[in-house]
Amino acid sequence: MPYFYRWGVIAIFLFCNVHHLQAQVWPRGRIDTPYLDINKRRQLLVQLDVENGGMISANKQVRESFGTIYYNGINLRIGWQTDRKGDAYHQLYNYPVYGIGLYASTFRKPEIGTPTAIYGFFAAPIEAGRFKRWDFNYRISLGLAGNFEPYNEENNPLNILLGSHRNVFIDLGAQANYRLSSHLLLGAGLSFHHFSNGSIRQPNKGINLLPLSLSVTYVPYQRTPDFTKRQLPEADERGQVHMHYAFGIKQFEPKNRRRYFKSTVGLYWSYSVGYKWRLGMGGDLFYSDSGNQPEIPGDALNKLGSMFSGGPAFYVDHVLTRKLFLNGNAGVYLHRNNFNGEIKAVFLRLGTRYYLWKDMYAGVSIKAHGAKADFVEWTMGYTIHRR
Repeated sequence: MPYFYRWGVIAIFLFCNVHHLQAQVWPRGRIDTPYLDINKRRQLLVQLDVENGGMISANKQVRESFGTIYYNGINLRIGWQTDRKGDAYHQLYNYPVYGIGLYASTFRKPEIGTPTAIYGFFAAPIEAGRFKRWDFNYRISLGLAGNFEPYNEENNPLNILLGSHRNVFIDLGAQANYRLSSHLLLGAGLSFHHFSNGSIRQPNKGINLLPLSLSVTYVPYQRTPDFTKRQLPEADERGQVHMHYAFGIKQFEPKNRRRYFKSTVGLYWSYSVGYKWRLGMGGDLFYSDSGNQPEIPGDALNKLGSMFSGGPAFYVDHVLTRKLFLNGNAGVYLHRNNFNGEIKAVFLRLGTRYYLWKDMYAGVSIKAHGAKADFVEWTMGYTIHRR
């Protein structure tokens, strides 16, 4: 049985047996251990999503190699509905759903492969009250994908899209659902998918997909969560100083298989704008080991400036919970080296971060120049609160 269809059968089997499994594992929707009492703590949702769409590519070489590419995909998402008893940020986002998802797709082109992914997602309704007749929501997902057939000069020269078996999976989507009963919802949506390895392996033109989807959502429990409003705590109006260190690796071209170490030291100040946003300024200092190797900088070898670059940047956080936030930066180089992959005067960053313990956080982000990734940053940082 083809790989994609095996995943489809597994997803459908799990979806159809959720209620049976729930009855066996959680008799009458309850168990004695309070930390696992999902019926008491969280409302469970299971969604099966079938999608179809095409690949977006502005690259002439890709179009010549593959022509028009259409694909089929399937998602199985398991989410937990937040309610009034949780984090105050749940109310601010109209009580979103958090969960995990499994993804599988086929392009019917063996040169690309049959990608699969596992990811975490955040789905926020446009208006509070997911269990009304109509529900409109938007979704943000981030995960890891595999089962690609990467570029190989001899065995797979056509796949100039990706040079690695494993890649980052990013999903942005919007969906409308209609409630048929207390247990079933039917939905339709539009999504954007992106696969990239952040230049860990070349080539890395990436895959961008724009699918339409149809979905069915199963709600095992009949209990309706508490969506009533409560008084929110005062917004944190203190300024914050953020210090972070990040590291990663980068490959420059398919013919040179060597990967070079890169790192970042950043210092930023931010101030809250309401509950959901923090804005500020700061800057980054970048180190590129490639600037110290004879095959990359050429005549600039042995110069201190060949290894370092950096400049000021604008800071923005989109706060999802007290601990989880999306981070972005847009900066301008005061000094850069084109041979280290710093091909434009402006650098960008987009990622996610999570406070692990008190004011210490960790995360992952992609540093880029326009639509071209520079490298994946694995980040560690610390926040100092100022009055």
